[in-house]
Amino acid sequence: MGNVREVRIARRTGFCYGVREAIDRAKEAAAAGKTTHTLGQVVHNEGVISALQAQGIQTVESLDDVNEGAAVVIRAHGVRPEVLARAESRGLEVIDGTCTWVIQEQREIKRCVEEGYSIVLLGTPRHPEVVGLLGFAPDAIVVDEEEDWEKIPKRKKMALLSQSTQPPWKFEKLAAFMVGRCHELKIVNTVCPVTIRRQEDTIEAARGVDLMVVVGGRSSANTKELTRLCGIVGTRAIQIESEEDLQDAAVFARAEIVGVTGGTSTPIEDLRCVALRVLQLAGTPEVSARAEELANEALAAAATPAGRTTSLPTISGAA
Repeated sequence: MGNVREVRIARRTGFCYGVREAIDRAKEAAAAGKTTHTLGQVVHNEGVISALQAQGIQTVESLDDVNEGAAVVIRAHGVRPEVLARAESRGLEVIDGTCTWVIQEQREIKRCVEEGYSIVLLGTPRHPEVVGLLGFAPDAIVVDEEEDWEKIPKRKKMALLSQSTQPPWKFEKLAAFMVGRCHELKIVNTVCPVTIRRQEDTIEAARGVDLMVVVGGRSSANTKELTRLCGIVGTRAIQIESEEDLQDAAVFARAEIVGVTGGTSTPIEDLRCVALRVLQLAGTPEVSARAEELANEALAAAATPAGRTTSLPTISGAA
């Protein structure tokens, strides 16, 4: 047995509303008896994808893989305008699950192009959201890490926007860098407020625990940023994809209070499973014996209606 006597789940975790709504729309279509596909993985979480497949919802990478008359769900990241046009021209039922924040990003970048600005976009070059945004600004300059920034040319009028899940500090730093790159700089802060709140709540949780467990895809940028922020606060953090990655109790040897947080693609129910695993693996004898009860209490303290995996309780219950 171990030393852990408490596990705390950070507040306002679970799916962001954009991911949750896209998943709900896919579930609604399938529940209505429609042949339903998602264009690309609706969320970077293998457990969720498997659950959707069990409900008959298949992931496709191309519209060519969707038969005429079937429903295709556009995930929260959005797509290029020509993708929507092609889907409609092929007689597919388009269910647009693009996050409302991403839709606003698309409108802003389109407006900047129309106003004659050269666009600089902070983002991961091949990320689906960035690919979709480039459909509105094909000539945009995409930069990510600081070593990329020197390739930004000097222009008279430039506009800076960001992929929604980029760290706010990086966007601010790039904005300061670009002041010396142009005469007129328009800054449109398109960092998602949910991303900012997630980081704030993770920092708050990290300050009150001995160790943080960050749950999310290994390639997820927003999950990696949560891990980095824990380190800045001075709290040791480990990053995992699921509770199955927790096999060695020695990781928790010096921890009495453990915090759990997750990226925007991580269901809050997964955080409960991680909390349970920590309590069973590394809890004191008394805590380990009450692991189920304590994990449920940790979830209840963190979960809000906005943090649920779905807003369709009847469908999720049936699943």
